[in-house]
Amino acid sequence: MSEPASISTGIANRYATAVFDLAKESSALAALEADLDTLEAALNDSADLRGVLTSPVYSREELAKAVSALAAKMNLSQSTAGALGMMAQNRRLFALPALIAELRRMIADEKGEVTADVTSAQVLTKAQADQLAATLKERVGKKVKLNVAVDEALIGGLIVKVGSKMIDTSIRSKLAALQNSMKEVG
Repeated sequence: MSEPASISTGIANRYATAVFDLAKESSALAALEADLDTLEAALNDSADLRGVLTSPVYSREELAKAVSALAAKMNLSQSTAGALGMMAQNRRLFALPALIAELRRMIADEKGEVTADVTSAQVLTKAQADQLAATLKERVGKKVKLNVAVDEALIGGLIVKVGSKMIDTSIRSKLAALQNSMKEVG
């Protein structure tokens, strides 16, 4: 892991632990999860927001005001807004994406869930997604939340990642394996 990434992860872990413990004590994990959805959507949609979070140009006070206004506009819970304000005061907003990821992991652990990243060649129907989740639940032993993406270059099949395990049943990978074995023969 690179040094900046490990610094972000360490900072995010400390803030995430504090925010998670507060939310758990006040039985507000559902509100925290909604806050994470809102924040993640805002980060994904706004390059300007991502730029402000990492910019050294703004003072601590300016960042704190901006984050406070943003939290109010997004209707974030008091604990999430407070954590963002503290991160702004300490110039730690660059770690927000890592904080979101860590909080999602902690909430999933608390619920006994695991997230599976699924890439398919076509959009999965609800029945297909439900069957895949049930099959993965049997294998993993925990409730599985699917994070689905579509990549038409797969031609057909799926790529499923659960934790450190990956299952690649895509036609693209089978064709690549066939191509490699043909190179070895000839």
